[in-house]
Amino acid sequence: MDRRSFIRGAGVAGAGAVASSLAAPAVAQGNITWRMVTTWPKNFPGLGVGAQRLADRITAASGGRLTVKVFSAGELVPPLQSLDAVIDGSAEMSHGAAYYWQNKSPALSFFTGVPYGMTTPELTAWMRYMGGQEIWDEIYDQFGVQGFLSGNTGTQTGGWFRDELTSLDDVKGVRFRTPGLGGRVWEKLGATVTNMAAGEIFQALQSGTLDAAEFVGPYNDLALGFHQVAKNYYMPSFVESGLATELVVDKKKYQELPEDLQAIIRDVSQAEYDQVAADFYANDPRALKTLVEEHGVTVRNFPDDIMEAGAKASVEVLEELRSSDDPLVKKTAESFVEALNLVRTRTEKPAISLGSQVTIWGNMNKIAIATTCNSTKGRMPL
Repeated sequence: MDRRSFIRGAGVAGAGAVASSLAAPAVAQGNITWRMVTTWPKNFPGLGVGAQRLADRITAASGGRLTVKVFSAGELVPPLQSLDAVIDGSAEMSHGAAYYWQNKSPALSFFTGVPYGMTTPELTAWMRYMGGQEIWDEIYDQFGVQGFLSGNTGTQTGGWFRDELTSLDDVKGVRFRTPGLGGRVWEKLGATVTNMAAGEIFQALQSGTLDAAEFVGPYNDLALGFHQVAKNYYMPSFVESGLATELVVDKKKYQELPEDLQAIIRDVSQAEYDQVAADFYANDPRALKTLVEEHGVTVRNFPDDIMEAGAKASVEVLEELRSSDDPLVKKTAESFVEALNLVRTRTEKPAISLGSQVTIWGNMNKIAIATTCNSTKGRMPL
């Protein structure tokens, strides 16, 4: 697929002109139309397609009583203002990733992904059965919105680098696009970290504004064309072992819906969470094969000293959050650690995650992480 078909208008479109032409949500003969803004380019593999499919499934399941109209990145608002659009009433729904909004609360990153943290099934368990959703509700209540998990990309890749990394020293000063708590870890390693929307990354790499960038993994990265400007592809991502996306809705409007429509939104989001996860598990390896065999991409492992420093920095970041003065941040971090320690006890040996051995010790109050590197050159870590 042509990269331009995904990034056209992804964050650079003028939102004002489009917004002025849009009608307010329609309510006629019991039918409702809601607007969903997304952080993803239109027709973007996995994520953008998933957002559209979620909207279509809600519309179909409701028999048209609730129609969801999707506006991709930049069509109504800039991509990284999607949550604000729901908060201020410009839209009823947004589709993105909670860690994009960590400036509102650092705790939100826990509902996307944590360095050396939960894998996809572990995060699912915490959210559905171990109190994660309830804490997330408390956080988003502050902003008048309701969050639902809507997808999971699984283990991500470490990113695209213009220059090869031979040691930890090579990280210092690298201008790196990577969001969330992972960005805080890379800052501790010496990188200069920034965040930007998907459609802005290629140009930043091409122009030299960025030295490196990570987005998701091969399935998305191939479509975005990163291989055209950076040939060193690092994996695994030790900061994103399982990354969830979200559907956020205006809570007041959601609660005003009939109960069956509320259930449709909730249940379709859960179904899409599983659907998107399967999509990435199937198509990441296929895309990686294309990148290596057809585009000459070199797949590399991070040097051992970077992995070890990353593990140490990850512990520091997590402990800082557990010591937060914000009660909800502290509560979220404690719940996450308690759940992670518990779910890991179901495995016979310390969990293998991200191509590294991650050992969790603890009495539900303390977490320590030790890492030893495995070689996964040329294939996606599982």
